[in-house]
Amino acid sequence: MPKNSKVVKRELDDDVTESVKDLLSNEDSADDAFKTSELIVDSPEEKDTDVEEGSEVEDERPAWNSKLQYILAQVGFSVGLGNVWRFPYLCQKNGGGAYLLPYLILLMVIGIPLFFLELSVGQRIRRGSIGVWNYISPKLGGIGFASCVVCYFVALYYNVIIGWSLFYFSQSFQQPLPWDQCPLVKNASHTFVEPECEQSSATTYYWYREALNISSSISESGGLNWKMTICLLAAWIMVCLAMIKGIQSSGKIIYFSSLFPYVVLICFLIRAFLLNGSVDGIRHMFTPKLEIMLEPKVWREAATQVFFALGLGFGGVIAFSSYNKRDNNCHFDAVLVSFINFFTSVLATLVVFAVLGFKANQTPFRKRTLKCPRKLLKCPEKLLRIAVQGTGLAFIAFTEAMTHFPASPFWSVMFFLMLVNLGLGSMFGTIEGIVTPIVDTFKVRKEILTVICCLLAFCIGLIFVQRSGNYFVTMFDDYSATLPLLIVVILENIAVCFVYGIDKFMEDLKDMLGFAPSRYYYYMWKYISPLMLLSLLIASVVNMGLSPPGYNAWIEDKASEEFLSYPTWGLVVCVSLVVFAILPVPVVFIVRRFNLIDDSSGNLASVTYKRGRVLKEPVNLEGDDTSLIHGKISSEMPSPNFGKNIYRKQSGSPTLDTAPNGRYGIGYLMADIMPDMPESDL
Repeated sequence: MPKNSKVVKRELDDDVTESVKDLLSNEDSADDAFKTSELIVDSPEEKDTDVEEGSEVEDERPAWNSKLQYILAQVGFSVGLGNVWRFPYLCQKNGGGAYLLPYLILLMVIGIPLFFLELSVGQRIRRGSIGVWNYISPKLGGIGFASCVVCYFVALYYNVIIGWSLFYFSQSFQQPLPWDQCPLVKNASHTFVEPECEQSSATTYYWYREALNISSSISESGGLNWKMTICLLAAWIMVCLAMIKGIQSSGKIIYFSSLFPYVVLICFLIRAFLLNGSVDGIRHMFTPKLEIMLEPKVWREAATQVFFALGLGFGGVIAFSSYNKRDNNCHFDAVLVSFINFFTSVLATLVVFAVLGFKANQTPFRKRTLKCPRKLLKCPEKLLRIAVQGTGLAFIAFTEAMTHFPASPFWSVMFFLMLVNLGLGSMFGTIEGIVTPIVDTFKVRKEILTVICCLLAFCIGLIFVQRSGNYFVTMFDDYSATLPLLIVVILENIAVCFVYGIDKFMEDLKDMLGFAPSRYYYYMWKYISPLMLLSLLIASVVNMGLSPPGYNAWIEDKASEEFLSYPTWGLVVCVSLVVFAILPVPVVFIVRRFNLIDDSSGNLASVTYKRGRVLKEPVNLEGDDTSLIHGKISSEMPSPNFGKNIYRKQSGSPTLDTAPNGRYGIGYLMADIMPDMPESDL
């Protein structure tokens, strides 16, 4: 030992003793447990210890009441409106039962591995999307912010659809249903059927004129539709009240919102099988057109549906899994939720095809739509080939079929209540994907943030309840999520496999689960999934470039839809949606790469504290005992400033990030300064 080591040690003893006195003088009476706790400094060999296992936050973080509640939350988030009106449309369009095969293959290649990846990182790091990617690599922290932006864009228009469902639900308590017949117009001389309705259909007229009161183009605002404005307000109030306490409040509602849609779908399936013509619809569904499977478009659309059906990239999956116990078997959860999602889509498709088969055999509908005599048996087959999706399926085709059901108001109430619950389940996960990362990162009160988030979303969402609002919903649906989410998930895959390290991640999984995951996931994450995602991104960009940007406008005089291109300002909005959603990724990377902002608050990556236990990443300190953090003696080292932050970044030394549990971080600094100091001297 160098000759001056004892002098340096004595001076350092005095400094450390004074620092401890200062620290303890600032402690409140509730910190007795900390004062009597044992200080343990982990060795470098323990660097892979889960930071959350040693985190004070672990005790404070909410947790699911049961495994069932968690599974239902994940199912409610992943099973949404797309399972009811998007999957049946793709199945109808892309070869019936033949479409199920590419979908199932891509679910195994893309869906389950990436879903498992998000569940794993959320459960291990126990933070929302921002905290997770900050922990893995601060330069990639923008991934979490991008997820939050996309979640917010989607929440803005997704809740509008819940508002539409609430409107139809409120109008279903009538006999006959208000969209059963075309309205009559009276003048001084005679009474006649509304021309717009007569040229289309009663359900189409009710949707476009009575419900939306839609304008003829996106440039014609037409003012607010007050009926839909009230419904949108009601939808946001429901979401806000359910989410105001996080999973502690939404968890109680999840049991109903997640299970009720299955009750309705099963009831509809049984009822539809008893209707005339339902077998035609089921037969059409299971008649595979194998030649269509060879078309690249089918695989692209199947991959896109797998991607969005599981809610990948939104942050909701990560947020929900962050409330799990560390040793939860998230691999089982990933497989279970993925297949529940798949079978739900198949169940919904059976219901839709059975109802459309019944509808296709209704004489008035066949005569109006195809102008064919009843003796031509192929008319239902032709009608079933007319692909209908989205609002056209839910608010036009399905509502028309229900008017022919016995006790049609009952089935209408059940159907739209199911849509409301499906929408709410997805909204819970979407809002959780926004609120949880911000609360974890900026330590704001969840109740206040949730109220502000919902209130601001309602104000912005007023653009969707104008008379032209339906066109804005189409715009946001087409451009705000598809490309940004693909980029986000690609970056997630790269961050885990090539930045954090796939081998280290597999070891983490083994430590967390208690068993080694199959090597199948190793090859999927490292090779197959990135290539598939890049191919899907390129295909989506090409498809978007080849498809003229526009929307289907309802022309009142013609009583039909007509494709219109977006005006110049509309194109600017479309591009802005994509740019703003992905902008956080390069911005955060540049800020962190060039240290444009001094990160004095630090992040989760370095240190956490719990019950006197300090966990830290190893710092490569050069020299022997006399170096005292890269050659600095105690007189040269700035003492901790307890009034602001107890962590100080030492010049010329590796970055020492602060712990989220700020004031207890002194244990980390003292341990680095005095590696050989006995606890009694403290």
